[in-house]
Amino acid sequence: MSADVIRRAFGEAEEEFHKQVRQEWTKRPRLAAVGSCCLLGAISGDTLYVANLGDSRAVLGRRVAGGGLVVAERLSSEHNAASEEVRRELAAHNPDDAQIVVHVRGAWRVKGIIQVSRSIGDFYLKKPEYSLDPLFRQVGPHVALKRPALSAEPSIQVHKLKPNDLFLIFASDGLWEHLSDDAAVQIVFKNPRTGIANRLVKAALKEATRKREVRYRDLRTIERGVRRHFHDDISVVVVYLDRHRERRHTRVIDSSSNCTSAPVDIYSSNNHQFAEPLQAYKS
Repeated sequence: MSADVIRRAFGEAEEEFHKQVRQEWTKRPRLAAVGSCCLLGAISGDTLYVANLGDSRAVLGRRVAGGGLVVAERLSSEHNAASEEVRRELAAHNPDDAQIVVHVRGAWRVKGIIQVSRSIGDFYLKKPEYSLDPLFRQVGPHVALKRPALSAEPSIQVHKLKPNDLFLIFASDGLWEHLSDDAAVQIVFKNPRTGIANRLVKAALKEATRKREVRYRDLRTIERGVRRHFHDDISVVVVYLDRHRERRHTRVIDSSSNCTSAPVDIYSSNNHQFAEPLQAYKS
């Protein structure tokens, strides 16, 4: 395992999806507007690799030496136009495009459309032949591109695992919009492992309803399409690091997976599970 291997894997995922878009172009031109963030963690020996496209986030819970406290350490770099650094990067790559980042609908957006600056897919913002094609303009926005507005180049962080590293939280931005890194780490540290990912989702949903002044118990009655006005998609994977030194083979953790057959120290959840009655929250 290496950063180069991970970078090639991201590139191959991008290319394979691009092939699908090309193959289905005449029947499904809207595919050119489909994209996704991607967050990946891989443990090889005592080395943790974290790779990211978009604004999902990986956070480490680490025990403070000589005490019973746990602190949060962010392990991923986010690609969202809300960041001044990202806006400067976009402006530097597009000095002749005054509309590369626009503040609209309450947020900074690339070309006034999308908040993330890197993704898998979204080829209408990467390749002018899609956005300018009359077929696409029937189903998607007209975007004038001189060069790709988005990138599929992941940010990769390498971290040497230490005895005080306790667990990892991989989650989409829907969680981090409502919970700080430290709040999420404290929830994981102070609660039982069983149901821990569900507990994080529940905490984020409660905070979302508090902000919107909606009763939490009423949230599950709201249709999914309408619920986007209350909270974004929330997907969570929690990985405990108790036995990482015993495992010399490589493990990959994908935060979009339900992990139904995963090892016992991996717990995952997403907010769609919370469409069911509240009994589902019980650990």
